Amino acid sequence: MTDSAVPTRSDQLTVTTRLAPELTAAELYALLRLRVDVFVVEQECPYPELDGKDLLPGTRHVWATTSDGRVAGCLRVLAEDGGVQRIGRVCTAGFARGTGVGALLMGAAMELVGDAECVLDAQTYATGFYARFGFQPEGEEFLEDDIPHITMRRR
Repeated sequence: MTDSAVPTRSDQLTVTTRLAPELTAAELYALLRLRVDVFVVEQECPYPELDGKDLLPGTRHVWATTSDGRVAGCLRVLAEDGGVQRIGRVCTAGFARGTGVGALLMGAAMELVGDAECVLDAQTYATGFYARFGFQPEGEEFLEDDIPHITMRRR
């Protein structure tokens, strides 16, 4: 998978991967809107969703859209010091939960990071999901916006 548009069809979903500088304004808006809808509104976490990392040159965005153009889910991959990759902002739209879109997106992210060490901060209820991709809990559970999380790493 490359860092440009890579459509992959799976059960009427198209997965696209783009580097931040390649995003159109409409694509970025759709991704940010989904993240705000899920993290800020639905999970009732008033936090600064716009953290300055979405448009960094090395940030890779991965998202799935339905045949009618709705964003079903998204995530981003960031490069950290030492070559470690960080997966974050993983979210699925309410209408797409339970359909496998999260696994489809994580599979695409795993292709992007390859054999590189990878880390993420998981909501604790989702640790089993991330374990399916080789992530193991690391350290102690912590609260982020009153939601229990744990750092998970795939070496």
